[in-house]
Amino acid sequence: MVEKSGEKLYLVEHFFSIQGEGKYAGVPSVFLRFGGCNLRCPGFGSYELEEKKIYGCDTLRAVYSNLYRRSWHSVADISELERIVRKYENRISYLPDIVITGGEPMIYADNSLFCSMLELLAERGHRITIETNATIAPPLKRYEIYKEITFAMAVKLSCSGEQKNRRVVPKAIEAIATMTKNSFFKFTLDRELVQKDGAKQIAEICEGYDNEIYCMPLGGSEEELRKNAPAVAKFCISHGYRYSDRLHVRLWNREEKR
Repeated sequence: MVEKSGEKLYLVEHFFSIQGEGKYAGVPSVFLRFGGCNLRCPGFGSYELEEKKIYGCDTLRAVYSNLYRRSWHSVADISELERIVRKYENRISYLPDIVITGGEPMIYADNSLFCSMLELLAERGHRITIETNATIAPPLKRYEIYKEITFAMAVKLSCSGEQKNRRVVPKAIEAIATMTKNSFFKFTLDRELVQKDGAKQIAEICEGYDNEIYCMPLGGSEEELRKNAPAVAKFCISHGYRYSDRLHVRLWNREEKR
């Protein structure tokens, strides 16, 4: 697991699809998935890999560099990332959204190449969303570009299996929620958390902020999504939150690069 990136920047994959979650669900987007994460989230499921049981989210390839080292590509310069985005743009007649995801892309928050990429994409007019667990505050004084970016703050709840002091970092949440552009909360819940104290956990995290709150069902597969979605939808109706489905799972199940 990568916790601090230094000046190394690892790209795991890139693809063109639709945003499946949150505020911009359904919007055609170029996804840049970077490697490394500062959380494990063992509560999100288990997977059999190379005769080992691995726990975590459904993007293990962006977390476990030792198991997916062939997928981890060290980016040499900004032109490489620009070529990737232009490749997708050349197929269409409009400017797509850019989604920066992981892993946890904010482990590269101080990386000069990463920030140069954000600046270039913003200058070209792309709407940029960074999908983050909101445990790492953007260095706003050094890189003002972060103020122009939308953050999907996927703060982890207890169903993630992470300890609270690791998954909820108030100073990072405050910086993102109050000083960036159109940022929103995006929580993942299962049926059990809905029945327990999911509402209390969300209220504590979001207290004092007026950012939009989206709740989506835990589900890395279509089967798991069907199991949790009805309870989460009812939960949103009860508490006035916005329901977010996982469109990419509905459409393509476990297919990668979707």
